[in-house]
Amino acid sequence: MKNKQAFQQFLAPTSPYPIQLEVSKAEGSYVYDEQGKAYLDFVGGIAVNNTGHRHAHVVQAIEQQLKRYLHVMPYGEYVFDVQTKLAEKLVKLLPKGMEQVYFVNSGTEAVEAACKLAKRYTGRGKIAAFKRAYHGSTQGALSLSSYAHKKQAFQPLIPGVVHLEFNKLEDLDLIDESLAAIVVEPIQGDAGVRTPSVEFMQALGQRCAQRGTVLIFDEVQTGMGRTGTWFAAEHFGVKPDIIVMGKALGAGLPLAAFAGSAEIMQSFKEKPVLGHITTFGGNPLACAAALAGIEVLEDDIIAQVQEKADLLASLLSSTEIIDLRYKGLMFAVELNSAETVQHVISYCRSKGLLSFFFLSAPNCFRLQPPLTVSKEEIKQAAAIINEALDSAATLA
Repeated sequence: MKNKQAFQQFLAPTSPYPIQLEVSKAEGSYVYDEQGKAYLDFVGGIAVNNTGHRHAHVVQAIEQQLKRYLHVMPYGEYVFDVQTKLAEKLVKLLPKGMEQVYFVNSGTEAVEAACKLAKRYTGRGKIAAFKRAYHGSTQGALSLSSYAHKKQAFQPLIPGVVHLEFNKLEDLDLIDESLAAIVVEPIQGDAGVRTPSVEFMQALGQRCAQRGTVLIFDEVQTGMGRTGTWFAAEHFGVKPDIIVMGKALGAGLPLAAFAGSAEIMQSFKEKPVLGHITTFGGNPLACAAALAGIEVLEDDIIAQVQEKADLLASLLSSTEIIDLRYKGLMFAVELNSAETVQHVISYCRSKGLLSFFFLSAPNCFRLQPPLTVSKEEIKQAAAIINEALDSAATLA
């Protein structure tokens, strides 16, 4: 109780109704509270813990880096071997043409920087984004949102943003030579896991190429194996100009990045010098964790993602489910109301399973377990979810 009181007294709130689960430790697919109760974690830090909690290989890499050095100098000045090794590894994993990486602290900063880079590279001032998208909550990233109620209290935001309908071919005609960039989630996450058609994504890529508009893929949530490939771009056969990464990249530590061709990425170097700067971007400790996390995922983990996802989908059988949308281990379970969703989330938590809601799809709940989750853990989670859904049916 003392810790919860301190939480309420000294930490600035983000909402009137925080969960306030008091965490004592986390290991593998589980989070443990102060009473020692185990919770099977199917939130995964909102798609952060792709390698699970405190994977032994990641912890070992962090411990080894701790003995060498932590922060020494802001990004881009000194040579840190762990940082250069991570960049080289990412270039090999990213789609062809991604030649250089810029490390920052968070997904929203990476989105901001990518938009700045597109403006600098093209000399244009306008940005396009898609309705119902989520790209972060800082002023620039929030400007990309189409939700007026989320932005109203923070006006004026960044001008010159155009919003298009997601997965609507006709709206691609609005992409013209005034646009520096168009930012897109290859799979819309916060909108409730909305996957566009291959036809739409390929047409988007072609239209951007024709108009000289920089195509930015926001893979903050979909990257690092979440959808069954290293990056969701691979599902569509589209080559973006810039890919934004975050969340799972740091394997539990704060790290994000954006990558593109050397030609594009050189644009921050001059006119003006230091076109984007970051003190802690590419922090050596976070880079060490990220490199180890990639090594874990390379060990046949990503190859199993779709099989595990299909197993989970096959086990969710309640008639309360209106729609089940997923790509890899990125699930949205749609129910009849936001109230039902909150009941199911609360019921699951009482039974030792963590799930979570979507900001922009309140009638859905999300499931994003670690990619290392076992099939037995998936079966346990599905049983609890089905029980929760049966419980919700009695409320009607």
